Amino acid sequence: MHLATSVHAMIKRIIEISNPARLSLKNQQMVVEREGFETTTVPIEDLGVLILDHPAVSHTHGLLTACSENNVAVVICDRKHMPSAVFLPLDGNSLHSKTIAEQIQIKEPTRKRLWQEIIQAKIRGQSKVLHQAVGDGSPLPQFAARVRSGDPENLEAQASRIYWQKLFGPDFRRDPDGSGINILLNYGYAIMRAAVARAIVSTGLHPSLGLHHHNQYNSFCLADDLMEPLRPAVDMKVYELCKTLTGEPELTPDTKRFILEILNRKAICGEDKSSGVEIPEL
Repeated sequence: MHLATSVHAMIKRIIEISNPARLSLKNQQMVVEREGFETTTVPIEDLGVLILDHPAVSHTHGLLTACSENNVAVVICDRKHMPSAVFLPLDGNSLHSKTIAEQIQIKEPTRKRLWQEIIQAKIRGQSKVLHQAVGDGSPLPQFAARVRSGDPENLEAQASRIYWQKLFGPDFRRDPDGSGINILLNYGYAIMRAAVARAIVSTGLHPSLGLHHHNQYNSFCLADDLMEPLRPAVDMKVYELCKTLTGEPELTPDTKRFILEILNRKAICGEDKSSGVEIPEL
């Protein structure tokens, strides 16, 4: 096991700790100590997401403080290896208070228009996935064109029913509590959610103040809103993974690493491109 070398100083890393380890801070470096391995260090400023997925991982308060100061999302996984908590800094932007005040004041018509654009983008993304996976993305483009402000007809759900059956077969049902393909999707979505929440905090917005999602027990309503157009990217990655597997899909170090590669892909927004992140193995 080793740490890959970053090809660009600005590329943020996603690091998953999936073995017993002690994590500490020294000279603004995360120090990773594992029995039987050489001690490894990673600059805190290079980290984007730190995933802790082993009950025998320990960490110092100083490390968590440094992660907070550098806007690192720390993801805690449960005994089933699913992300169960995300630690984010309270103050991720110098204009945090001003930005949140403006966020709170968004009017309902604006929220509905933004949700319309989000759902249109999601359905268009699903259509592209189907085109790549099975050669036919219809009739999803027509669904996207019909979405109105606030999606009052719930075309998102109507498109999804067609989408899932075309992508994974007529017997597949999307179930957040399911196993097999569903657990791979759940893992991918959870990681994407953490990455989106980290990006939200860095802009000074608050992840709990959503546009459409508004569950009072959900601390990441805005992250759930903004990740909707990114879900098809996770779906495609899981589809590609399932084609290489024999038997029931399950979370393993290899399947998790394959899914995490989704955050290493370049994203294009207009004329802007992001270089993705690096996913070393620990």
